[in-house]
This record gives sequence, structure tokens and C-alpha cells, in this order.
Amino acid sequence: MSHDRSSTSADDLSVVHRPGARTASSQAGPGPVASSTPHEESVGQLLSDLTQQMSRLVRDEVQLAKIDLTEKGKKAGLGLGAFSIAGLLAFFALGALVTTAIAALSQAVDVWLAALIVAVVLLVLAAVAALVGKKEVQQATPPVPQAAVDGVKKDVEAVKEGFTR
Repeated sequence: MSHDRSSTSADDLSVVHRPGARTASSQAGPGPVASSTPHEESVGQLLSDLTQQMSRLVRDEVQLAKIDLTEKGKKAGLGLGAFSIAGLLAFFALGALVTTAIAALSQAVDVWLAALIVAVVLLVLAAVAALVGKKEVQQATPPVPQAAVDGVKKDVEAVKEGFTR
């Protein structure tokens, strides 16, 4: 990043002042906070600023996580609704196909035997589908607010980088 920076040392701590940055008295929203004067700040003031910034950062990350999960929930709800409609229509179509299979098989054997054969085949297919579904559900990852997780990782890296300066 290329910013115009000037540094002032205060009790072995370096304070970075950026032109155009908000002052400590400005409390609206997240962002960099600089001293209201370009002179040295006390360690107590620096710690107070750090505490306020960390508190605001945590609140902002929690808010981002809420927004992210809400959006994912809405999309999942719409998707599940569409899948429900598709499943209902497929169920009716399957009923028609089962009736067709029984009618066709009844040309070769008695109707009751044709119905029994089709029912056994359907139960085997249901068991296979249940096993595949169970396997897929177990492999599903829990919903994660990815934007908030990425933001926290960047914040941790920024804090680590700040301590190594």
C-alpha cells in the first residue's frame, strides 16, 4: 500500500498518522483512527484507542457474519422450495410409471405378482437412495459465514504485522 505516512514515537510505540484519517473523537463507523493532534500520544491514550477499535472491529465482524448467514439462509430457502416442487412432480410421475410397469408386467404374470415385483424393485431403489443420501449429508460442510471469517483472518494478520513493527 502506498500511503503518505509520518510517524511519531511515543514511549517506544510508533503512531502512524495518515492524511485524511478520522480523529479519535470521530466515532462513526469502522476505519483507521488517528490522533486529533499530530503530536505524541500517551500510552494510556493509545491503549484506549486500541480497545475502542477492537470493540468496534468485533461488532462489525459479528454484523458481517449475521448478514452473510441471512443471505445464505434466504438462498437455501428458495432452493429448497424449488426442490420440493420438483420432488412432488417427480412423485406423481413416478406413480404413473409404476402403474404403467405393473400394467405391462401383468401381461406376462398375474396382476398381484406384477405389483409385488414392482414393489420389491422400488424398495431396493429406495434403500440405495437412502444410503447415498446419508453419505452425502455426512460429507456436507456446516454453513460458514465466509466473508466474516476472511475478514477476521485479515484483521489478525494486520494486528500481528502491527506488533512486529
